[in-house]
Amino acid sequence: MAAAAALTREGGEDAFRRLFRFYRQRDVSDLRGVVDFSAPGGQVFRSQLSISSVSDQDAYRAGLQPVSQWKAYGLNGYPGFIFIPNPFLPGCQRHWVKQCLKLYPQKPNVCNLDLHMAPEKTIDLWGQSKEQLRRKGSSKREPRSLLEKLRWVTLGYHYNWDTKKYSANHHTPFPSDLAFLSEQVAAACGFRGFQAQAGILNYYHFDSSLGIHVDESELDHSRPLLSFSFGQSSIFLLGGRKREEAPTAMFMHSGDIMVMSGLSRLLYHAVPRVLPNPEGTAVPSCLDQALPSDLPVGSVIEHSSDEDWQVCAKYLQSSRINMTIRQVLAEGQKFPEDSDTNGKGQAPSEDSHHEENSRGKRHKPNTVS
Repeated sequence: MAAAAALTREGGEDAFRRLFRFYRQRDVSDLRGVVDFSAPGGQVFRSQLSISSVSDQDAYRAGLQPVSQWKAYGLNGYPGFIFIPNPFLPGCQRHWVKQCLKLYPQKPNVCNLDLHMAPEKTIDLWGQSKEQLRRKGSSKREPRSLLEKLRWVTLGYHYNWDTKKYSANHHTPFPSDLAFLSEQVAAACGFRGFQAQAGILNYYHFDSSLGIHVDESELDHSRPLLSFSFGQSSIFLLGGRKREEAPTAMFMHSGDIMVMSGLSRLLYHAVPRVLPNPEGTAVPSCLDQALPSDLPVGSVIEHSSDEDWQVCAKYLQSSRINMTIRQVLAEGQKFPEDSDTNGKGQAPSEDSHHEENSRGKRHKPNTVS
């Protein structure tokens, strides 16, 4: 804590980068300076939610507890930042994990593997990977499955990594279940009418990180950016409008939701490190719970077969999945006429955000945590 505090006090040239490197180190064992919302204190305060904006029935349909049972927190100095520790009903996180691994990477959605593999090779990543994952042992010498090589997937308006823009001509239908979940969370945080128009899914392993960036490509910054995390834990850094401002470090655990809105919508942020979940189990205990047999009428949550969940659980033993959802356009707004017309974009450049120590590669999911 003393080392991190000293780096925070220094300020000056790129204070964010110094703390990013500090937490990125594999041998950093003293994490007392990292905010833990499961035991809040210090600069953490309780946030008020709009309980009446989401009916209990709609919360259940999205796989969430009634909003009246959620806990929500803010951080002093970060107006518009909301942290909601795991509000999911037992078993419901499993649905989103399966969707991120089995359904959402399917065409017509776009993933990093499309940049260097023939289209026919990326049609069914799940089908090509499930047996290999199920049999996978602990040896690092085993070849990685295609799912383990997945780094990002884009949904809805597909982000162009080359131009850093969205465009009207590169759009596919946004998943209806994820849109419904996002609308309920946004409404609970005071943003009724939120439209889930674009999503970036990030797939992390223990050697992954997300570099320092701001999510500013959306044309409407008045709407929040929503972040959902599943699997292993991470350290998230939230800074200011300039990189010279030292960030605050916080843990994100499985099921946690983070909302960046208002003055916090355009702040620098990063994920320097992915950590084993604090329980020390292969996967967090909140993922051990199966769905109840009776789901509410109209639920977007689907049961997973035991076979499918075995594959997901094996993947999550060394991985973390993050979904970030954003509204790109305000109501009635259109893309400018000079908006990017190059659909898929080019391969991420060398100054990209997603870094892997083990292979020296960098991928570019321009997204919150």
